[in-house]
Amino acid sequence: MRPRSTMLSEAAKKKAAAAKKPTPAAARGAGEVRIVGGQWKRTRLPVIDRPGLRPTPDRVRETLFNWLGQDLTGWQCMDVFSGTGALGFEAASRGATQVLMNEADMGLVTQLKSIAAKLKADNVRVLRGDGVAAIKQCASGSMHLVLLDPPFESALFKPALEAAAKAVAVDGFVYLEAPREWGEEEVLSFGLERFRFLKAGAVYAHLLRRV
Repeated sequence: MRPRSTMLSEAAKKKAAAAKKPTPAAARGAGEVRIVGGQWKRTRLPVIDRPGLRPTPDRVRETLFNWLGQDLTGWQCMDVFSGTGALGFEAASRGATQVLMNEADMGLVTQLKSIAAKLKADNVRVLRGDGVAAIKQCASGSMHLVLLDPPFESALFKPALEAAAKAVAVDGFVYLEAPREWGEEEVLSFGLERFRFLKAGAVYAHLLRRV
């Protein structure tokens, strides 16, 4: 028979190992994100279990809207690959006149519409469809802010940037969230220039404007 102290030691090790294992909810993601500022500050947005769904971290969103000056009153905005809607609802919360939220996944579209209805967000319009095609439907120079956060494993970055560069106003901004840094020469090929940049973990956040 093993000594009691050895048995207790093994039990303690098992307990510690179990504590380190992620719960099913943690393995799926945060479960929810919060709007950082504006009229819906601290409002929680649910995160559905979807492959590749990756809400923009709170820290990155807070920094982005600090760059933009917090108050988006009068702005026309488009959240092209909405997902959870974290970016789009953040813009709407901060006073944007209109936020077009585009998403291809019908389940996410339903959720976005439900959240908009619950918030009574009259300045939010949810669309379903291809993101790049949605940007191309915008009139040239009509958007003050185009939010681009495509699935990281996709090949949508270049066509989305090309379309966004045409849709954004002369004094507007394009936000790009990507799995790598986009250099000056790369964005310049789309007629854009880097205005601000942030790396947070695996996220590379770029705020761009027209040259």
